[in-house]
Amino acid sequence: MAVIEVVDLVKRYGSKVAVDGVSFSVDEGEIFGILGPNGAGKTTTVECVEGLRAPDSGSVRVFGFDPRADRDEVRRVLGAQLQESELPERIRVGEVMELFASFYPQPADWRELLELLGIPDRAKTEYRALSGGQKQRVSIALALVGRPRVAVLDELTTGLDPQARRDTWDLVEGVRDAGVTVVLVTHFMEEAERLCDRLALIDAGKVVAVDSPAGLVARLGGEQTVRFRPTSALDTALLSALPEVTAVSQHGPQVVVTGTGNLLHAVTSVLARNHVVAADLRIEQAGLDDAFIRLTGRELT
Repeated sequence: MAVIEVVDLVKRYGSKVAVDGVSFSVDEGEIFGILGPNGAGKTTTVECVEGLRAPDSGSVRVFGFDPRADRDEVRRVLGAQLQESELPERIRVGEVMELFASFYPQPADWRELLELLGIPDRAKTEYRALSGGQKQRVSIALALVGRPRVAVLDELTTGLDPQARRDTWDLVEGVRDAGVTVVLVTHFMEEAERLCDRLALIDAGKVVAVDSPAGLVARLGGEQTVRFRPTSALDTALLSALPEVTAVSQHGPQVVVTGTGNLLHAVTSVLARNHVVAADLRIEQAGLDDAFIRLTGRELT
């Protein structure tokens, strides 16, 4: 069942088209990612889903409701953690949780939420005294206190250290396992690959592709990369002539060979026949970042 349906969404700011005909649907129970570079239109898209912005054209439905016309109904089923949100520095965590819980007729027990998110001892702590990771956990708790059926998490781990980021990923998976559909907005490839069941790749306001992370990578046809440093002179034309090879480049002393099939065996066989030793040899399988480059023609920044 589709819990969110976005069809031909367009949003302009003056002469700038921030969202240009975006369409996708989110199925119940999944973690759906919206992945793209900064400025691609990701946040504007989800703000239209949340009812914070009015689209110029197209339609958005959340469980069949229009986020603008049916604001109260959408607020009951959708919780949101915004990309940029700040709380008063001196407010205590328990106070802000109590405040947000008062907005809903049947809120979740916010103490249980703090327990679930690993910060039960922070109820009496002022917001300013929290670490970055703890502030993100409070943001998730605020998004969940209304017992939503779908939660939108926008750039949840930006600014966190690697350990706090991975801890937050575990929390997101826990939210989904508790029965909440998650829409995750991110520009981190590793985050999208780890968490998302499906992804919408957005670039320059347009949806480039919608698929699972594995499905997007599979579009590359099993592409691989072999990197090594030859210890003696090597004619790279010998590698270019191999049927498994699609490209050969050299970066200083390092040779980079891209191809498919049994690429590693083909490359090392040529090196052995020509008495060349491959130092610092590495083989890399194509990933989501490679798929993004292939689909958009540029790296995610």
